[in-house]
Amino acid sequence: MRYFYGDKTPLRVLDEIEFWKRQETEHTIVIRQVATNLERDFVEKLKNWELAFSKTEGVAVRYIEEVIRCKGVITPVLCENIRNFTIFAFNQSLSFVVFLNQLVAESEAVSNNEIAVAVINHIRRESEYFIGIVKAALQCF
Repeated sequence: MRYFYGDKTPLRVLDEIEFWKRQETEHTIVIRQVATNLERDFVEKLKNWELAFSKTEGVAVRYIEEVIRCKGVITPVLCENIRNFTIFAFNQSLSFVVFLNQLVAESEAVSNNEIAVAVINHIRRESEYFIGIVKAALQCF
């Protein structure tokens, strides 16, 4: 998301959240597949992230549907709810980046697998990209 979209900004931000939360959901699966012999604690944490991202994506979809039903007339209350949800999605991704850094630093299964390290670093950069998008978008609300 590169530009200010005027009254369409909340909808555009929600589209980004929906897309990136789906990506982050899929990323948890990719990590589990590429990091063979991953420690059980990290497997469980990745499954929890998968569920959390999926739920956040679902909330984004519900907000998108609500905005569409409003036909472009977003009430101040709805706009504030979307802004708060956007902050939640932002913070969720920040926490995921911290987790990914911990995973690379602490998992023996990951540190002994160059491909897993490369994949996780790529995934981290994608989540950081989303964080940047949301940070810029929050200035437009």
